[in-house]
Amino acid sequence: MTERTQLTYLPERASWFLWTPDPAMLDSGAPADTTATMRLAIPDGDKIVARDVPGQEMSLHEGWDWLRDREPAQTDSDSLGAWTHLARDPDADTALLPVSAHCALTADDAHIHTADATTRHLRDTLRLADSLADAGLAARLRGYQLAGVQWLTRCDGGAVLADDMGLGKTLQTLALMLDHSEAAHLVVCPTSVSTNWEREIARHAPGLRVVGDRDEPGPATVTVTTYARLRRDPARFTECSWGVVAFDEAQQIKNPRTLAHRTASAIRADYRLAITGTPVENELGDLWALGDLVRPGFLGTRSRFRDRYVIPVQRRGSTTAADRLATHTRDLVLRRTKAEVAPELPARQVIDIACTITDEQRRLYDRALAETFGAGLGSGATRRTNVLALLTRLKQVCNHPAQALGQDGPLAERSGKFDRVSDMLDETLTTGTGCLVFTQYTAMGRLLTGDLAERHRITVPFLHGGLRATSRDRIVSDFQDGTGPNILVLSLRAAGFGLNLTRATTVIHYDRWWNPAVEDQASDRAHRIGQDQPVTIYTLRTAGTVEDHIATMQTRKRGLADAALTGSDADLLTLGDDELYEVLRLNPETTP
Repeated sequence: MTERTQLTYLPERASWFLWTPDPAMLDSGAPADTTATMRLAIPDGDKIVARDVPGQEMSLHEGWDWLRDREPAQTDSDSLGAWTHLARDPDADTALLPVSAHCALTADDAHIHTADATTRHLRDTLRLADSLADAGLAARLRGYQLAGVQWLTRCDGGAVLADDMGLGKTLQTLALMLDHSEAAHLVVCPTSVSTNWEREIARHAPGLRVVGDRDEPGPATVTVTTYARLRRDPARFTECSWGVVAFDEAQQIKNPRTLAHRTASAIRADYRLAITGTPVENELGDLWALGDLVRPGFLGTRSRFRDRYVIPVQRRGSTTAADRLATHTRDLVLRRTKAEVAPELPARQVIDIACTITDEQRRLYDRALAETFGAGLGSGATRRTNVLALLTRLKQVCNHPAQALGQDGPLAERSGKFDRVSDMLDETLTTGTGCLVFTQYTAMGRLLTGDLAERHRITVPFLHGGLRATSRDRIVSDFQDGTGPNILVLSLRAAGFGLNLTRATTVIHYDRWWNPAVEDQASDRAHRIGQDQPVTIYTLRTAGTVEDHIATMQTRKRGLADAALTGSDADLLTLGDDELYEVLRLNPETTP
């Protein structure tokens, strides 16, 4: 292989990659301006090794048009010359392709596609793109999105689309529906995002007509309904035959014992798609539930899945079982991260802030522990209730004594966390930076907005689950277009999905949720496609308290999800009284 510019097709991204063994020699005249690093199979003496190679990425159509229009040159490398020849002569023999033209590693980092398979993938992808344009897709798919749609079309009647939030799962779903354009389709989603689905269909797939869930479905229609309606009127959806049925935020129906899951399983469809950014929200059994929903039987029985994967991975930390699960689900679950497929998204920086507990918080915290343990935790269901009530009380004390005591104020100098956030928001108001503040408690959200109103004479909106859809949409619109304040306070659960808030470049998690996936989804309201600035995410905790334990659990849970696809407060319920007290008591080493 010479130092001349090489051209490799990337099937996993449906794009082109220009590179040389010496990056300083990269010069092709190609319309590529995205710097990237790709994993390629590169000769090293008498071996082929996997190596991260810097270069430039070029979109599928841009590269194909350039190849068809350019004149071959004697200075072309073998790979660039071969692709130029194939672009100008579609019937050319694929045996012409040298290894450098198709040396991109597959997802397992151990194989490359053959020359024939690579060429076939390229031609199929180009045909799919043309077909989607003819069907009325009013958007140009990014390379990884086009590759995602092609992957979905190859799946046998069902799949789990589990890309990171912000990578365009909705758009890929609409493209899949357009590929089945003559059928009637169904979208089941949370109430809070039903309006967004209707808008996205009108914007990106105007050839598909949205109909109400009480209307008669027909060819090229999309019925948008909610999980609440699915539970109330199951026969309405199980008596019809659908083309594509898409379950958005599918983790909401992960429990096979619920009516919503049973109804979803009974819906007849040519293709069943589960859409979620968190296929493993708490434990690996979540993945089985989603997989069995979209492709019944593919993962075996629930008990078999538990014996084969859940117990070895979660209890014994078996990497062999985790690798086996990743292989088993490769044709069922598509999981891609922003770092893998969307380098154009700016980096996100996560900063943990440990806040000092105040004397008042310390007294309330110690009192809560003393009263609960002094009265006894009980056993069975009573113990569970008492432990959960204690955890809630401690977390509220960590937030602010006013929240724990049901007060409106005063607020200053009573909570280290509150005072720190107040300083941060004061700076945010000065700079005009867009900022999202997430809390899991409605009472805390109102304390935050009330304090800003009192100190700065501004009305900062609080987006929570009790708002009507029209009010919620107006708050989001005002924030995004700049007509509203540059700060928005949100309920963690109500605003964890379905919202695009890319005006924000700062995200503050005022309190911590047991499950990191919930916090990550909330942060992704700002860090998604359309964001052109770095995003800084601040997580706050009161040092030496239960919030330290939550942070530790979050780290462990992130490791579990990553192992599966590439505890919650319930973990505390299994501890004895003495162990639980040791976990929850104030840590003298981290509190003044």
